[in-house]
Amino acid sequence: MNDQLQETKNFIQELSEQLYLYISRISPTGLDWVFHIIVKLALLTALFLAVDFICKPVINFIFRFFRNENKYPILKSVYRSKITNSVAHFIALSVVAGIHTFIFPVGSLPKTTTFIIRSVNLGFVLILAGMLYRGLTAFRNYFVIKQDFYKIMALNAISETVKILGIFIFSVVGICVIFGIRGTTIVGSLGAITAVLVLVFRDTILGFVTGIHVATSKNLKVGDWVSIPKYNVEGNIAEINLLTTRINNFDKTYSTIPTYDLLTTEIKNLQVISETNKRRIKKSIFFNINSFKFLTEEDIERLKNINLISDYLEKSTIELKKEKENMEHKEEIINGRQLTNIGVFRYYAQKYIEKIPQLDKEGPIIVRQLNITPQGLPLEIYAFTNDTEWIDFEEIQSDIFDHLLVASKEFDLEVMQVKI
Repeated sequence: MNDQLQETKNFIQELSEQLYLYISRISPTGLDWVFHIIVKLALLTALFLAVDFICKPVINFIFRFFRNENKYPILKSVYRSKITNSVAHFIALSVVAGIHTFIFPVGSLPKTTTFIIRSVNLGFVLILAGMLYRGLTAFRNYFVIKQDFYKIMALNAISETVKILGIFIFSVVGICVIFGIRGTTIVGSLGAITAVLVLVFRDTILGFVTGIHVATSKNLKVGDWVSIPKYNVEGNIAEINLLTTRINNFDKTYSTIPTYDLLTTEIKNLQVISETNKRRIKKSIFFNINSFKFLTEEDIERLKNINLISDYLEKSTIELKKEKENMEHKEEIINGRQLTNIGVFRYYAQKYIEKIPQLDKEGPIIVRQLNITPQGLPLEIYAFTNDTEWIDFEEIQSDIFDHLLVASKEFDLEVMQVKI
């Protein structure tokens, strides 16, 4: 066996020397080393591709036995990220690195050996860089399988930062490999521009911190329905990257904001509305104060025909009459408690919205007066619907206010509007 290996080695070395002599003979004077490098790289590249072509299907075939992502989430995420391809590249280049001095002896090609060694080492750097990048993708795929969206956001921030640092580190290593210099020489020269680098990567650093904070606090995640008053933006978070956050607006456009603004800007997370299937109605009708009045007996008798308030008016009329029995000047309507058109209408609106089946009966259902404004007195409806679909919600809300706006005329109330 050893004799056969030795014979094979001697045969290869003889071919290598023959090739060396042939290239030297046909090459122009002074440029023979260029032709040697070209031929050598071509042969080693062919060897690399051949080994890689063999290794890649074998490795991928093995990983196909672990297709079940529920049983093997880690292996499935590794397979999806194509780390197996990087492994195949690494094996192929390792074969090239180990065999190139055997195929092309150092003594026979002294001028090209250094170049080839540095090229192989640079190949290792590039493969390791690709393996790191795909490794980060594998981590993300793992959490996608687990549907842990908060960790995905944290990993997005970390991976973007690692990618930037990786590019810097591998660039330094690559330069050192190509020119054969020490890494400490390059790193040491960067000390003078550290402040400039910090300034340049300010948004990157803030985005990294924000990504970690968002992931740990679990206040936001991709897919959440948010409103950002500062930018007049409302929509669903589509992506949170290191530098920018993309939001798909409801008008079919999208907006991007700096990721670090997620720490410093007011953000309303409206996702709880969808999760609880409840959406708030908080809307007011403004009434002209000059249309407010005490109700006369004729007004009360007329309004008793309204079913929702007939019992209330009957009961209130009896109570008020009893209070006035022993009161002086009881004929004056202003003396003592009286029913008002705005007060009775507020009671009517309360009873009306309590009867609406689309409102959440477990939440607050309130009709209330707000502070008087130059536009009049706001009468606010505060309630929650049990349907969060946008179209259905708007229909419920519109039906309520359509009815109340028209019903207010029965109480001689004037809704405020600009008169032209």
